[in-house]
Amino acid sequence: MRIAVIGHVEHVTLGRVPALPVAGVIAHLEGARWLPGGGGGIAFHQLVRSPAEVHLFTALGHDEAAAQIEERLRATGAVLHLARRAEPHTRDVVLVTPDGERTIIVVGEPQHPRFDDPLPWELLKGCDAAYFTAQDPAAMVAARAARLLVVTARRRPALIASGVRADVVVGSAADPREQGGLADYPVPPGALVLTEGKAGGTVTSVEETLRFTAPAHSPTGGGAYGAGDSFTGALVYYLAAGLSVVEACTRAAVHGAAVLASLDPLAAQLPISADRS
Repeated sequence: MRIAVIGHVEHVTLGRVPALPVAGVIAHLEGARWLPGGGGGIAFHQLVRSPAEVHLFTALGHDEAAAQIEERLRATGAVLHLARRAEPHTRDVVLVTPDGERTIIVVGEPQHPRFDDPLPWELLKGCDAAYFTAQDPAAMVAARAARLLVVTARRRPALIASGVRADVVVGSAADPREQGGLADYPVPPGALVLTEGKAGGTVTSVEETLRFTAPAHSPTGGGAYGAGDSFTGALVYYLAAGLSVVEACTRAAVHGAAVLASLDPLAAQLPISADRS
């Protein structure tokens, strides 16, 4: 199986705070560590824990943050297709409060690959699935050449501008950027997946809306950062493996919940099994 991830990887510094800072307060980040994260980075790392051949299409800046990210990405053994930008790479600071919720501060604009970058876009024609979390509509058109196209709901403007039909759009019902229904897409996707945390979520098609469940017992003690993107990475794999959307969501929910056990989502991601039982 061959799967492509098209999108951004950010230099993320992650740590705990006793509470979100208010004006005039100095906040100390406890247990701080860095990781290659962001919507593309987390989903990519979940997918490299599968038996699939994984290709990453992304862009990197020209500074130390970009170099650190590239080193970590190459260590995965996945196939990297990197565009270069003559500017600092995007950094994030993630504040995790005692309840596990995260607040993200983004420094700079995310670095996304574009269709005019000299990358092997024709390779997507041979992919079983492509996960799109970039911004360029032309790159979306190229991604549509894959057998399955999964798009994050936060890239709805790019999907609409591209005019292509996604097989699955996935987002969070709690995120204002990702909320909505099929009527918000001039070309409706085959299915719209909206997660609802511990309540599971819904799968909506033109025929019906079905629910999927979350694990009965989710781990605690970590943070929510990366849970949604780990879910999405696993979802892409299980869809490419031939599961129905509801079945794929149910299995992917286990991967999303797993990262709640750790502050570092990459350390807690579960391997993806090719076993369909």
